[in-house]
Amino acid sequence: MSNINIKRAVDNIRSGTNAYTPIIELVVNAIQAIEAAKVTNGRIEIRIIREGQNDMLDTLKPVDGFVVTDNGIGFNKVHRDSFDTLYTAEKADYGGKGFGRFTCLKYFEQFDVHSIFSDGDALRHRSFSMGTENDIIINEQVVDIDVETRSTSDVTTGTNIKISKIKGVKFPDKNLDIIARVLVEKLLPYFIDKNNPCPLIVIGDENEAPTITLNDYLKNEDNQQIVELTVPNGLLEFDRQGQKESFEVRVFKFYSPRTQKSKISLVAHRREVTDITLQSYIPEFADEFYDKGGEADGRDKNYIIKAYVFGNYLDENVSLERGTFNFQKESDLILGVSQNEIEAAAANVAREAVGVEISARKERKKTRIDEYVANDAPWHRLISQDADFSSLPMNPSPQEIEIHLQRAKFEKEINVRREVAEILANTETDELKQKVVEVVDKISQTSKNDLIHYVSMRKCVLDLFSKTLEIDEDGKYSSEADVHDIIMPRKKDSDELDYEQHNLWILDERLNFASYVASEKPIGNPKGKRPTLLYSTSAWRSGGTIRPAIL
Repeated sequence: MSNINIKRAVDNIRSGTNAYTPIIELVVNAIQAIEAAKVTNGRIEIRIIREGQNDMLDTLKPVDGFVVTDNGIGFNKVHRDSFDTLYTAEKADYGGKGFGRFTCLKYFEQFDVHSIFSDGDALRHRSFSMGTENDIIINEQVVDIDVETRSTSDVTTGTNIKISKIKGVKFPDKNLDIIARVLVEKLLPYFIDKNNPCPLIVIGDENEAPTITLNDYLKNEDNQQIVELTVPNGLLEFDRQGQKESFEVRVFKFYSPRTQKSKISLVAHRREVTDITLQSYIPEFADEFYDKGGEADGRDKNYIIKAYVFGNYLDENVSLERGTFNFQKESDLILGVSQNEIEAAAANVAREAVGVEISARKERKKTRIDEYVANDAPWHRLISQDADFSSLPMNPSPQEIEIHLQRAKFEKEINVRREVAEILANTETDELKQKVVEVVDKISQTSKNDLIHYVSMRKCVLDLFSKTLEIDEDGKYSSEADVHDIIMPRKKDSDELDYEQHNLWILDERLNFASYVASEKPIGNPKGKRPTLLYSTSAWRSGGTIRPAIL
């Protein structure tokens, strides 16, 4: 008899689980039970339990639980005792943590088991429930199945597990097709395992037809919804502190996806543990893809890409709840391979698998950037030739492009300043001349960008100024105020304005360097004269003469 605080163990489950975790756990246990029984016609049946009111839109009741039935080895004494042991090592060879069943109680109130198992030449039926206090197994009963019953019916070993009475929140999906699709994505590593054929898995509503066969998502040639892509090199290898870690990446098309985001999934012991959008590493994966004329009626067939990553490193470092990994997320040169490194490398494999479409999207992005630079920001032409735009979204806005180019320009200026500082600190003269030439050339390139920007903005101002000097449709000129404000905003001075907020260079380039400028501000007292424009040189600040200039 067990004696643990089950409620506390369940409450401590936090990382990476959701309402789908219990059903995944039950299906995986069923697969392992079938493998242990070594049956060739393995079959798992999932039935959805529904309770409550029908939804007004889809006429479906909410999901309240699941029943999972298999024809595996059943709860014999070994498996029964393993179930009754916290952190059991019974399924360690399968990657079992001895804790998965507790995730069921995190999301469902009730966990009931009915199982037929072999005991020598006899068959027996064991039933029990999973406790919620101190005992893992409660209300256990074991009865013999008599010979007459065995001879008149097809009685075989297997297990029926029911989880019901969902806790707190609603199950995230109700539609049978959607639930089936989620399960296929989560369990895909089992369906594609060439060394261990996956049993037949069907799902349907309790006591109702039709059912959906999950295996058909990959095997139905007439309507195949998941297709594996050929990758040039799906093997990854990382060398960290002399320790080599190897991974395999397999890439799939998911047609008519339930979500429109391509993803990378990290797998441990044939279960999907984490996923992240591919666009996090390669922006061109932001939108779904299309096969031209893929449908029977000639319509385009939409799909997303999912890259699954396998490796012993993932198996060895998966967390207890199988919701995350025990290695760091960010890159680190001292510790082991990070999650970011694995995902970034897998993203590159996915990009190679998709190939032409990603290249076309990158070319469209480049064209968009080139058009922005040519039409709106010619001063960035030189910077744009060297800038790395891989992190920009697939369809960047003008603002995003401009910010990216400004950042590239700033980084280039920082590098130039660093190189200048190194030259000034260097006492060796042999290579000094060549380094100076190289740095001066970089400075000149940056200066050209600034000059082009300056000239372009001046042209915009002059075009606007010329427009205010034209006669309108009524034969009138713009007001003096309009002309005045373009050159210098009225009733302002240089203490209130930034350098870029006036255009005094239209009158005289030297006015850009005046130490003080005022427009229509009274001199001496509030009722004093208000010059249209007043400026002073730096000499005025030290006792020079005020020099008024009038438009």
